[in-house]
Amino acid sequence: MAQVSFEFDLLTVAATRRLGYCLGQYCQPGTVLLLSGNLGSGKTTLVQGLGYSLDIGEPISSPTFTLVNEYLEGRIPLYHVDLYRLEPCQVGSLELETYWDGEETAHGVVVIEWAERMMEYPKESIHLTLSHRLGGGRQATVTASTEPQIALLEKVVGDGLLVDEV
Repeated sequence: MAQVSFEFDLLTVAATRRLGYCLGQYCQPGTVLLLSGNLGSGKTTLVQGLGYSLDIGEPISSPTFTLVNEYLEGRIPLYHVDLYRLEPCQVGSLELETYWDGEETAHGVVVIEWAERMMEYPKESIHLTLSHRLGGGRQATVTASTEPQIALLEKVVGDGLLVDEV
């Protein structure tokens, strides 16, 4: 199956959180979201919205220094990973696959910030690239390649966030 990408204009911080919230409404255990974008592009803000939709009560912050924050009390566990401080050659030693293979941890939603630092991606993952827009705000490009992922994105689009399909 070919990849399908959707673009979302996120004019405010609230819009970035809303995209995360909408994604979280449709994520199933085992969903892996790979986030890329410059500093300040809204990666953690998006994860905050996602966490809210998963009924996670505690505040979500970037795990820049802890590398992984685990939120287990929501309707689905959320594993929030931040690779900012690591070199690509260091990422493999984290054994991140334990979060998406479900053998050592409960199946949940895995969100990885700075995913471009990974040398190898999980084969079934949704890629989100966040960037600053010239006129202000942000833009998100979300790419999926499997039927379930595309169906998830089509539901998000149905929530009225779609700008354009690429």
